[in-house]
Amino acid sequence: MAKKLWGGRFTKKADPLAEKFTRSIQYDYKLAEYDIVGSLVHIDILKKAGYLTIPERARLEKGLKAIYASVKNGTFSPDCACEDIHTDIQNKLQARVGDLVLKLHTARSRNEQVSFATKVYCKVEISRILELAAEVDIALCETAARNRGMVMPGFTHMQHAQPVCLSDYLSAYSEMLKRDYDRLWVASANIDLTMGAGALAGTPINYKDYHVQISKYLGGAKGMRNMFKLKPTVNSLDSVSDRDFVIELLGVLAIIGMHLSRLAEDFIIWSSKEFGFIDIDDSFCTGSSLMPQKKNPDVLELIRGYTGRLYGNLMSVLTTMKGLPLTYNRDMQLDKEPLFNSIEIITDELKLAGGIIKTVKFNKVRVEEYLEDEALYATDLVYYLVSKGVPFKSAHTIVGKLIKYSLDNSIEIKSMTERELGRFSDKFKKTDVIKLLNPKVSIGSKRSVKRG
Repeated sequence: MAKKLWGGRFTKKADPLAEKFTRSIQYDYKLAEYDIVGSLVHIDILKKAGYLTIPERARLEKGLKAIYASVKNGTFSPDCACEDIHTDIQNKLQARVGDLVLKLHTARSRNEQVSFATKVYCKVEISRILELAAEVDIALCETAARNRGMVMPGFTHMQHAQPVCLSDYLSAYSEMLKRDYDRLWVASANIDLTMGAGALAGTPINYKDYHVQISKYLGGAKGMRNMFKLKPTVNSLDSVSDRDFVIELLGVLAIIGMHLSRLAEDFIIWSSKEFGFIDIDDSFCTGSSLMPQKKNPDVLELIRGYTGRLYGNLMSVLTTMKGLPLTYNRDMQLDKEPLFNSIEIITDELKLAGGIIKTVKFNKVRVEEYLEDEALYATDLVYYLVSKGVPFKSAHTIVGKLIKYSLDNSIEIKSMTERELGRFSDKFKKTDVIKLLNPKVSIGSKRSVKRG
């Protein structure tokens, strides 16, 4: 039986089912690295406060760093009989330094220990997700540059609307990612790394001793050094009971997932035979066990599908937290699996999305066929009439009737005689109308968008 961090007042062993039910090491082992970082910080604080001698601190540091090295090199093996990863590391450290480990929990509670490790984990993962989001943004920009000048039909309600630049279409997703990027930074900045709460009421250690730069324990934490400063707790009750940072991050990840899902849906539609706008690289598709001709966009479909999981993870933690009294309650253990799962999903999706975007091929011939739909230029014809003095609503009605006549009689507008066009408005000049039925002219007439 693995040693616990508690138990002095108990006369009975825990029921085996209760042991299993309360165990979290099967998933919170992901916090091993950050729990050790917290302990390294804590022994520095204990030494400053006079609770550890210099030799004691050195022995604990040596033992903790040895365990830390095993986590980093992949040789660390969690003891699944332990209640949680924090207990496991304590036991492993005791095997190295003996009873000196019993001083490690001075002025420390697992309540705060769990919160601290989870916060550092979130900050580190946010820094990684930021890098992946930037790579997807670069992939979007490079794909737009590779297809510079390409025009495609834009859609509203999945109906032909107006011609748009492919670069603008891809840039729309770039704008979404930039907002996601900002939200991730804010989520990280909102995570205050604090110690000094103890179980809930504070510790005997002077608050000034809790000012520590943590990034040195994390190998520098690339690009986010200022995000890893330890501060003394402002409100110890809040410090051990706060999970806003988990909920905020889950919310941001859910939004990123929604954006990736929209991109996936566009690509799924565009890759269909009915559209044929794009060809997705074989390496991101799968086949059929029955139909040999199939090339299925399964990766994109799963990016779309996992959005429901991301939403569910957010709702799970919101629901867990909604009825909890101050301060710590064991329910809060259940924030870990949704958090880990959402981070894993978004990490994988961003990597896959970047690869798909980089390798996608656009079928320009097929896209140009769609641009022959004269209805795409209806709004341009409306503005043409407006420029001739026709009120907008009247021009709107005129062009609507013109389009209907064209469809009902299977005659293209560009094939109509000036007399036919004159039946709808004497302002129409055939040479002008033909010029307007052009995707480049349509794009060029829109001056409210700053391009390039």
